[in-house]
Amino acid sequence: MAKKDPTDLSVEEKLKTLYQLQTTLSSIDDKKALRGELPLEVQDLEDEIEGLNIRIEKIQNEISEFQNAVTQKKHDITDAQISVDRYKTQLEDVKNNREYDTLTKEIEFQTLEIELCTKKIKEAAIKIEECNQDLAKAQETMADRQADHDEKRNELDEIMQETREEEEKLKEKAKELETKIEPRLLTSFKRIRKNARNGLGIVYVQRDACGGCFNKIPPQRQLDIKIHKKIIVCEYCGRIMIDPELAGVKTDKPADEKPKRAKRTIRKTTKKVEEEKTEEEA
Repeated sequence: MAKKDPTDLSVEEKLKTLYQLQTTLSSIDDKKALRGELPLEVQDLEDEIEGLNIRIEKIQNEISEFQNAVTQKKHDITDAQISVDRYKTQLEDVKNNREYDTLTKEIEFQTLEIELCTKKIKEAAIKIEECNQDLAKAQETMADRQADHDEKRNELDEIMQETREEEEKLKEKAKELETKIEPRLLTSFKRIRKNARNGLGIVYVQRDACGGCFNKIPPQRQLDIKIHKKIIVCEYCGRIMIDPELAGVKTDKPADEKPKRAKRTIRKTTKKVEEEKTEEEA
């Protein structure tokens, strides 16, 4: 049997199919709601763990750079000390004041270089200590966040395992229903549903009002909805509207007449009756 083209469906069939899709999607939303805030909490923890990993890596790189700088400064100190010793040896064989002054200045320069490198090494050692403290704190925070993440991830997996099979069936049903709806109408429905706070893109009339925003619907518009001749949307919230009977929803019919109020009867006392009789005889 050839598959019916969605564009060939009557308005009534389109509305029915659309409402079935809404019901299916709402059921999927209910399944997701069972998870509560867990998915968001897990995602937040994953983002935080990723940020902590980057921070730990950055601190470790800084420590490595400072350690390399210390190693380099120690080499510079060794080279400068060798130069100082050589210049001091040369001082013993100077032939004039000019050579003496030159060697003396070189010794002073290399001595200052040694002092400067020693200072840099001390500063780097302080920085390394600070970085190690920051690294320990970040690693401790990382361990706590990882433990929280594992706990919530396991909890979420358990909930998802319970609902996964049913949710997959609902998703398959939703896909099948989507193929029966013309693309243009389906796109409009999805857009309305996305913008709706409660995820409802199509609603039925409830007590002469829109089932989405609960604004009153004029009688003529209600009649148009009831005859299923065209797709009608709420002029207030933009949701597609459907007749309750077409949606398969039973509504309580209002009573035709209100019970009549009992009339109050006034009983005449014996004394009052006797007085009236006397007046008539007179």
